[in-house]
Amino acid sequence: MRITIHNNNQNNHFFMGPWGFVTRVIVMSLAAVLAGYLLPGIRFDGLMAVVITAVVISLLNNFIRPILIVVALPVLLFSMGLFMLVINTLIILLAAKLVPNFHVDGFGSAFWFSLLLTFFNYLLELPNKALRRNNSYQSPNDNNQDDEGFTPYEEVE
Repeated sequence: MRITIHNNNQNNHFFMGPWGFVTRVIVMSLAAVLAGYLLPGIRFDGLMAVVITAVVISLLNNFIRPILIVVALPVLLFSMGLFMLVINTLIILLAAKLVPNFHVDGFGSAFWFSLLLTFFNYLLELPNKALRRNNSYQSPNDNNQDDEGFTPYEEVE
C-alpha cells in the first residue's frame, strides 16, 4: 500500500506573509511593554516608541540577523548555538541606537530583554509547529483499495 503526503503548496501557517509580520509586531510590542515593566534597564517614551521599536527589531531580525549568523557561524557551531543569545542582544542594542525613544541601560538589560522576546516568539511559533505535525496521510486511491485491487473488507486466502 502506498501512502502519500498531500501538500497543497499553500502557506497554511498562521504567522506567515504580511499578516505574519503584523502579528509578530503586535506580539513583540506586547513583549516590549511587559519588558518595560519587568526590567529596570528598559524604558520607552510612549506607546508609539514601543510600536516603532517592535517594527525596527522585526526588520533587523529579517535583514541583519541572517548576515550576523553567517559571519558568526564558527562561533555559533563552537558554542552549540548559545552565541545566538549574543546576536539577539546585539540586535536589541542596535535597535536602541536607531529608535530615539527606546532606552537600554546596557548589555545585561538588552540580554534579558532578548530572552523575553525569544520566549514570546517561541510561544508565537507553537501553532505553526502544531500545523507541521498534523500533516494528513492518505492513500492515493479514493475508493479505499490497495495496490492489488482488494477492498479492506475482502479476505485473502
